[in-house]
Amino acid sequence: MFSVVYTFEVKSGLEENFVAAWSALTKLFKEYAGSGGARLHRDPSGTYVAYAQWPDRSTWEESMPKLPSEAAEIRESMRATCLSIGTQFELDTVVDLIQPS
Repeated sequence: MFSVVYTFEVKSGLEENFVAAWSALTKLFKEYAGSGGARLHRDPSGTYVAYAQWPDRSTWEESMPKLPSEAAEIRESMRATCLSIGTQFELDTVVDLIQPS
């Protein structure tokens, strides 16, 4: 398994819009591009942190062209809510002990 950790600094007042766009885009990655899903967290400073799982690095790298056309608009909508977006880690799983909820 392969995982990616992202951070998002969201503009004040646009948090709900960000969460809605992030959720919609994540669902498209899962449905069309082979993602294993993602979790969105928020730290005490207000930074959002997302953890996305993929079967392997190549599935992640090749995911964008597999998305339907509406993904571009959703992605731009999400970007418009953010001051910054960063990819913090690209990780190969060594041991997985998370229980499905």
